[in-house]
Amino acid sequence: MRELLGGDPGELLALDDYWTDFEQRFWKTGRPGFWKLERQQTFKEPHDEGWQAFAAGRWAESLRILDARRPEFADYYRHVVDSGFATRRVRVVAQPLTPYLQWELHVLRLRHEYGGLTRVVGPQRVVDAEADGMLPELYTLGTDVMYEAIYDADGVLDAARRWRDPAVVVRCQEFIESLYDDGEPLDEFFARSVAPLEPPRVG
Repeated sequence: MRELLGGDPGELLALDDYWTDFEQRFWKTGRPGFWKLERQQTFKEPHDEGWQAFAAGRWAESLRILDARRPEFADYYRHVVDSGFATRRVRVVAQPLTPYLQWELHVLRLRHEYGGLTRVVGPQRVVDAEADGMLPELYTLGTDVMYEAIYDADGVLDAARRWRDPAVVVRCQEFIESLYDDGEPLDEFFARSVAPLEPPRVG
């Protein structure tokens, strides 16, 4: 994977600087749209009310909170379409699912329903790309910019790295798209591998 970066280390951004930069750029995303790769199997999202309920073991409540966000997702993806681009995500999923990933796949299913399309691949699909370590969490905005989300030891978003060389962005976007092309649509994966599961045990 690192060879796609061409030796470019990118630019480290503090969290506040990253959010400002991302918000300024996201809604101006051009072709080929927004592409995201998620590899880690566990994160923490302490500012998300649904995650808080999940982490406290209140599974049914976490799903109710998520379902109440339907209007939010509908508005968000309508805005994406009106802005002239689409979002695509690849989620690497290892079995058995971690408790976090079981919860996150419910979130992604709702995003998928409203237009934030996701496809699932297994770790075996990326093993050749991980010869020098686990894939980073990457997302590209058109051909102008790419970010890597950087997490602390607890899995909380801590900073980001940014690349603005179009050659680097395009190579990585094409890599993510190649995984997407090989992936299984999230709704199909969810029906088979997530929906039948009992609530996860947290802690």
